[in-house]
Amino acid sequence: MPDFKELKQEFADSSDFLIALGDLKRQAIIIKLLEAEHICDGLQVTDLTEATGLSRPAVSHHLKVLRDAKLIDFKRVGTKNYYFLAHDLASINQLRQMLNTVASVMEAHV
Repeated sequence: MPDFKELKQEFADSSDFLIALGDLKRQAIIIKLLEAEHICDGLQVTDLTEATGLSRPAVSHHLKVLRDAKLIDFKRVGTKNYYFLAHDLASINQLRQMLNTVASVMEAHV
């Protein structure tokens, strides 16, 4: 029998990460950063406004949510910020473990 108390905690621990991934505009930002990862050292907010159709303040808000979820990071060069995907996979691995637990419980009841 799985430890549902532990699974409940895994859901709680992944909540911010899931919220960050759940928004279509944030997904567009992640995809744009994935596309650019091999050709540049990051994108500026203006690059992301074009990809999302959002205003600069709206993109900045979404970037903050993604940074708080540790999906992206940035570097400052002079007065410009360049955003890129964070390479900290802890949250992704945590989500993967939670989904594996859920899948195991579901498969056991098939």
